[in-house]
Amino acid sequence: MKKLEDYVKSIPDFPEPGIIFRDVTSILQDADGLVLAIDQLRDMVKELDYDVVVGPESRGFIFGVPVAYTEHKSFVPVRKKGKLPRETISAKYDLEYGTAEIEIHKDAIRPGQRVVIVDDLIATGGTTEAIVRLIEELGGQVVKICFVMELAGLKGRDKLAGYQVDSAIIYEGK
Repeated sequence: MKKLEDYVKSIPDFPEPGIIFRDVTSILQDADGLVLAIDQLRDMVKELDYDVVVGPESRGFIFGVPVAYTEHKSFVPVRKKGKLPRETISAKYDLEYGTAEIEIHKDAIRPGQRVVIVDDLIATGGTTEAIVRLIEELGGQVVKICFVMELAGLKGRDKLAGYQVDSAIIYEGK
């Protein structure tokens, strides 16, 4: 039986020399890989008391919606600035070169709701840290953060200290 990491294609020197790009789309392209990824994410939350799954575009949607559906929870999207139609709140975060901004609907999380964040990858942790700020600004409580893959060498977990973080695959490098 294959392990989840067997479905990940590693591309050396992309997007620049010295980087090994871990391609999550190769998991999605194989039915067994996709099932294994969703099952492992579900296992991360099966004993947890929570109300809603939050996922950032776009791969957080891909992995978060099946978890929410199979666990009979609601799903809340976090999107890039200007993509949501109703009143939003936003958070800026740092990128390697510059900043970005994400938004969530102002009524998406009710005070006291227990939230699980699902995404494909944690690298530096900046996006997830911004999502946590948005959820907490709305009065939600982040009870767990789940990833398919983690690039441990980029120390993204450091930005999420104090939160329960789990990853299906952990790569020690960057």
